[in-house]
Amino acid sequence: MQQLHGCPIEVTLHVIGKKWTVLIIRELFDGKKRFSEIADSLPISSKLLTERLKELEAHGIILRTLYPEIPPRVEYTLTESGKTLSSVLDALRDWGAGHYEKLCEEEKK
Repeated sequence: MQQLHGCPIEVTLHVIGKKWTVLIIRELFDGKKRFSEIADSLPISSKLLTERLKELEAHGIILRTLYPEIPPRVEYTLTESGKTLSSVLDALRDWGAGHYEKLCEEEKK
């Protein structure tokens, strides 16, 4: 594991700070999804999506459920820990909306 220095923001960014991670989590707030559903909703390569999903699973943010069917079916859901990120994503959305409005106003000038 990477050396962390006890800063809560650093810990949060260690878990969700990589590219696409927050958007993957956002997709799972709608409920359980299969790999293909997540892949179809984001312009991300399969390799990178697989990597991010494994990282989120290792951090206890998502749960990967494999169904022993032919062909195998895999579904991803947020864990209770993952669901606690809703306030973080809400804050990011609110900040982004306000910042976007500010940028639009500046472009009109």
